[in-house]
Amino acid sequence: MQNKREGFLSFKIEKMYDLGNLVTFIPNKKVPIHNWFYFKEGFSRNFVLLMLDWLDIKIGNWILDPFCGSGTTLLTSKEFGINAVGVDASPLAVFVTQVKTEDYDLDKIKDYSRKLFSKKFERCEIKGLSSLTKRAFSKYSLEDILFFKEEIKKIDDPKIRNFFTLALMNASSKVSYAYKDGGVIKIRKKPNIPLKKIFKRIVKKMVHDLKKVNYKGSEIKVYIGDARKMDFLQSDFFDAVITSPPYLNKIEYTKVYSIEYELFFEDFKIDSLRSYIGLNPKHIRDLFPELNLPDVAKAYLQDMNDALREIYRVLKDDGRCSMIVAEGAFPDRIVPVDLLMANLAEKIGFKIEKIIVAKERVVTRERIFKIGKARESILIMKK
Repeated sequence: MQNKREGFLSFKIEKMYDLGNLVTFIPNKKVPIHNWFYFKEGFSRNFVLLMLDWLDIKIGNWILDPFCGSGTTLLTSKEFGINAVGVDASPLAVFVTQVKTEDYDLDKIKDYSRKLFSKKFERCEIKGLSSLTKRAFSKYSLEDILFFKEEIKKIDDPKIRNFFTLALMNASSKVSYAYKDGGVIKIRKKPNIPLKKIFKRIVKKMVHDLKKVNYKGSEIKVYIGDARKMDFLQSDFFDAVITSPPYLNKIEYTKVYSIEYELFFEDFKIDSLRSYIGLNPKHIRDLFPELNLPDVAKAYLQDMNDALREIYRVLKDDGRCSMIVAEGAFPDRIVPVDLLMANLAEKIGFKIEKIIVAKERVVTRERIFKIGKARESILIMKK
C-alpha cells in the first residue's frame, strides 16, 4: 500500500504486526548464549534469521552491524558460517559482543572455575562506590561481587577472564535491587539470594551452552567506534547491513547501564562517551526545515544521515540494508522517523524497497491527552 504522512513523503509501507515481538530482545531470553546478557534495547535472533533470508545472505558473505549492541547480528551470523563485523560506541556493548562470539577451550574454563570457586572469601571495601550502586545491592552481595571481581582479574588468559567477568555481571543483575524502567534506574527491595550460588549456576549454564554449539566457521570482528565515521572499514565491502540505531527519545544507554560501568569498567568515565545519537543539538544542520522539528530530533536526523552515508559507502553495489527504527514521541507531535530516514537514505542513493511497520503504540501526554500512534518499523533498502 502507499502511505503519505506529514503530507510530503510517499513510500511503500506494509503492516506486519506479527514481527512485533521479533524486533525486541524478549525472544532471546530463552536462547543459549544470546541470553548471557539481557539487553532490553536489542532485537532478537529470530529477526536476524528472517533478515538473512529476506536479504538473501549466504555462507561466506559479510554482514555489518554498525550499532551492534549485545551482538545478536554477529552471534547469529556465526551460527550459520556468515562473516560479520560489529561496531558500537559503548565499551560495554563491545565487551558483551566479544565474549558471546569468542571460541573457548572448555577444559580451561572448567579448570579456572574450580579454582575460582574454591577461593577463600576476603571482604572488600565498598566505601568508594556511588550511592546508587550501594543501594542497588545488599552489603553482602556487593562484597561478594567485589571479591570475585578481584579474583577474576588475576586470571592470565584474557578470553577466560572476560568469560567469567560477563558471568559475574549476569549474576550481579540477578541479585540486584535495581531494574531499568525506560531510561531510568529504579530500586525495588527483594529477598536476598547468595551471589556465589547464582554465579556458580550461571557459569555452569554458560559452559553447557558452549557444549551445544556447532559453528560452521566464519570471521567475527568487533570494534569500538562511531557509526558516523567508520573510516577503519573498507568501502564497497559488505554484502548486507542488519542493525537498529538508538531510538529517538530513548538514547541515554550509558546512564541506564551506569551500575555495570562502575562495577566492571571502573577505568571508563561515562562523561567520556557522548551517548549519541542526537544528544548534541549545537551546530545543527536542519535537514527538514519545513517541519520545524525539536532540536533533539534535528540533531538525531543529522547524525543518522552521517551514519547512512557511511553504511552506503561500505556496502557493495546491490548490497542491502535492514534497519529497525522507531518514531519519536514529543508533547505536541509524533516525529515520523521511518519516513524521514527513508527520505535521507533515498537522497544518499539508496533505493527504498519497503517500510514494514512491526509495532504501533498509542502515545499520550500526561496519561490523558492522546498525541497519536508511534510505530516501530523495518526499513529495507538497497544500494
